[in-house]
Amino acid sequence: MAPASVTQTARRLALTKSAPTLVAIEVLASETGLHPDVIRRFVQFGLLDPQGGTRAAPLFRAQDALLLSRAARLRRDLGVNYAGAVLASELLARIDELERRLRAGAPVHPRQEVTTWTRTA
Repeated sequence: MAPASVTQTARRLALTKSAPTLVAIEVLASETGLHPDVIRRFVQFGLLDPQGGTRAAPLFRAQDALLLSRAARLRRDLGVNYAGAVLASELLARIDELERRLRAGAPVHPRQEVTTWTRTA
């Protein structure tokens, strides 16, 4: 299967209204063109988390097909390792979310971290 058609298939799986909410790893593998072991590897690196099922047969959100396709493209096209593909995917997802909020006119505030200092002697 050509890379472009894999991406289109993953997008269709994620956006189809009739698609089940949760899908088995085999369905993700089929729709993204990735081997189930590659998907398990991405799970180990934290790209996606099972949303149901069992440890032996985890279930994932249909939208995870897009995350997997993006990470696989980063690995294939840029030659980054698994950890790098996961990090880049997370950053790209964050950028997508911020751009979506900007287009919607919602305020975009940076994450505010509060540092408290205590005196210890």
